[in-house]
Formats: sequence, structure tokens, C-alpha cells
Amino acid sequence: MFVFVKEKLEEKTFIPEEKIFELLETTQKPDPKRVREILDKSLNKQRLEPEEVSTLLNADSEELWEEIFSAARKLKEKVYGNRIVLFAPLYIGNECYNDCEYCGFRVSNKEVLRKTLSIDDLRKEVEALVSKGHKRLIVVYGEHSKYSPEFIAKTIDVIYNTKVGNGEIRRVNVNAAPQTVEGYKIIKNVGIGTFQIFQETYHRETYRKMHPRGPKSNYAWRLYGLDRAMLAGIDDVGIGALFGLYNWKFEVMGLLYHTIHLEERFGVGPHTISFPRIEPAVGTPVAQRPPYQVNDEEFKKLVAVLRLAVPYTGMILTAREPADLRREVLKLGVSQIDAGSSIGVGSYSEKDPEVIKKSQFILGDNRSLDEVIRELLQEDYIPSFCTACYRAGRTGEHFMEFAIPGFVKRFCTPNAIFTLREYLNDYASQKTKEIGYKLIEKELEKIDEKRKSSVIDGLKKIDKGERDVRF
Repeated sequence: MFVFVKEKLEEKTFIPEEKIFELLETTQKPDPKRVREILDKSLNKQRLEPEEVSTLLNADSEELWEEIFSAARKLKEKVYGNRIVLFAPLYIGNECYNDCEYCGFRVSNKEVLRKTLSIDDLRKEVEALVSKGHKRLIVVYGEHSKYSPEFIAKTIDVIYNTKVGNGEIRRVNVNAAPQTVEGYKIIKNVGIGTFQIFQETYHRETYRKMHPRGPKSNYAWRLYGLDRAMLAGIDDVGIGALFGLYNWKFEVMGLLYHTIHLEERFGVGPHTISFPRIEPAVGTPVAQRPPYQVNDEEFKKLVAVLRLAVPYTGMILTAREPADLRREVLKLGVSQIDAGSSIGVGSYSEKDPEVIKKSQFILGDNRSLDEVIRELLQEDYIPSFCTACYRAGRTGEHFMEFAIPGFVKRFCTPNAIFTLREYLNDYASQKTKEIGYKLIEKELEKIDEKRKSSVIDGLKKIDKGERDVRF
């Protein structure tokens, strides 16, 4: 059932626009000593306050920014180690009632080709993804009556029950329209991972201009969408802003205030923060010329500050960005990336000359999953398809208990090694296998003796054919 709840734009909000502007004004040209104090706080895994984040955003020397970048790298290593979690996006359908100025799926766009996957189509897409080695997906839907909570739940159930040889999808995250509490409960019952809603822009006037028609034009309904998810029992939620719609520093502050709101109301902050930039899309002039274009240097800065602002959260860097930039930004605190991605509806299972016309935007990084994994290995990252925390109940508040003190590394490194071994044994090219097995041996030497024997036992089980081994 599709529900569009009308609320006045003047409804209360937890985004204090005037306060954000004031902070960004009063913290200009910060004292380097103050910046370093803030970095020390973040490196102690404490979430930063608005004044502290605005101070970092206003750092005005190359030397200070190098210190900020260095701190972001150190913090990610402290909390998550050297693993990088991999996933792929799967677009289920691009029908949409909204008319978002920047989006290729907007209802007034006559150049986009509309398609919704049938159940048979969906199975083929999942089979294609699993056959490459994927274990984690984020499913994406337009905002349309076709994509009811029942429909979303059904498609996720199909994904979980589609097996190919040794492979399967073990975690499905969701990017869909905000739901009612009852709708979220239907989706939760099928066993989803994170429910993700991007506010796009936290600046109300810009939001109004960019969303002239459709359910998404309701700022407050979207802003409180994840509150309703939490009330429904979904304790892993993801926030994000689309950079390029408004001033990038304001949007970083908006993401911080959203984090604080969730912490204060539910005791749990966001499981992930995403920071996509606007990319070109078919028939979408605003996407070709974003009103507040974020250049590469600004992009690196905002990623580093977000890493430091919310130490416990997962940071998602998508294939919207070109490969060269992803290599750089990956070093600034990112913990999750997609790879081997295709965002045309139905484009994993067959070559489609019209793929661009079925896509929300144009991807910047078209490398295969194996290419991305091989490069990560060469840079001494552990590519991970781990889903153990979710299925062991380490989500929401329990995840925060582990992540904030940095205990996640104790679980994540062994489980990352297990899922990497599965990938190498079942899917990797010979060149990737050679590099990967060597990296596993090197990582084993870093593990304390108490845990090493258990990890070695797990690897032996995988080599004998057992799958989904967890630490």
C-alpha cells in the first residue's frame, strides 16, 4: 500500500539552520591549537560536537588539512582496521512519482526508459551478481505505488533464496521511500540489513526548489523517515546527503545534526553515512550543472571531516566517483565501497545498449569486482564481504557498544579474512588469487596467538568446501 502523508513544511525540525550558519561564521580562521585539540578528541573515538565540526570545516591552511587527512586515516584504522567492505547496488525499478530536479528517474523525464524487474528478471540479476562473488547488496526502488512494503519484502525474500553453487546473498540493505511504521515492520520481517534514506539536502529552501512535486516534496516526512524505521525496530539506519545541491559545509553540519538527533532519541547513531556527489543523468540539466558543484579537493575534505565527526559510523564511497579519485578518497576513512556495479534496471544479467536510459545517473567507476579486489589487495586492504555482525545480532546499540571502543576489529578482521578466502577459492582470477593468498598469510601473522588458531581452523574448513564460516 502506498501512503503519502501530508505535513506542513513548517513542521518542527532538528536541523537548526540559523545555528549552523552562525557556527560556520564564528569558527572561521580557527586557531591551529584548537584544531589539534579536536583531532585528539576524535582519535579517542568520541563523536564531535557541532562547534568542533564547523571548526574543522573552516581549517584554512594546507598544513592543517594534511593533519586532518592524517587523523582521518588513523581513526579508520583504529576502529575498523584495514578492511574494506564490498557491496553492489541492485536497482529493482525506476518508476517514480517524484520530480526531483537532479534525478534521471524523475516523473517528467521523457528520455528515461521505465522498467520494473519481474520475479524471473530479479532471479537472473541475483544469479549474475552471485556468480561474480557478491555477498552483500543494496536494493534500490523508485517512489511509486508498485513498490509497496509488501513488494519490497517479496523481492528481498527472492534475493535471499536465490543460490548459485557455493554462493548466496547474505545481507540486503535497502534504499527506498520513507515508510509508515507499519510499512517498515513488513520490510523488517524479511530480514533486511540497513535501511537507508538520503535527505539529499538539509537546507529547506533548496529542498523545496529541488523537489517541486511528488511525495518527496514533503521535507519533514522524509527527515523523520528513519525515526519511524527505528520505532518499527530497524536499528541499523543509514543517512546521506547529495553534495552539489547546496553548500557542502552546511550539508556536513546537517549530517552531524541528524546523527545527534538519532543518538539523543534512540541512543543509536547512523550505521552508515553516505556522501554522493551529483553526477550527469540522461535528460536532466541540473545534474549536468549542479548549483553548488563540489570539486575534488572539497570532496576529500568533507569525507575526512565526516570520518572524524562520527568515529563509529561506516563511511560509504560509491562508484559514482571515478577510479582515480576513489583511490585517493579511500585513504581518508572510508570503510565501504561498491564494486562491479551497474545501475541500469536489469543490466547485470544481460548486455543492454539502452542501459544509460534505464539508469538514475552515470557511473564514474566501471571496473569489475575482481579488478577492484585485486587493487585493494595490492594496497594492503582486506576486501570483506562479512555479514557476521548483522547475523550475530551485533546491530544498532549492540554495534555501537563494539564499534565505539574499537572492538569491531577483533571480529571484523577474522571474518573479513574468511570471506576473502571464499572469494579467492570460488571466483577470483589467478592473478588475484596469488596476491590474495599472500595477504591472508601476512594478516595471520598480525593476529594474536589466542585467536590465530581459530582463524586457521576456519580457513581449513573453507578450503575443504564449507561456506559461511564465522568468527
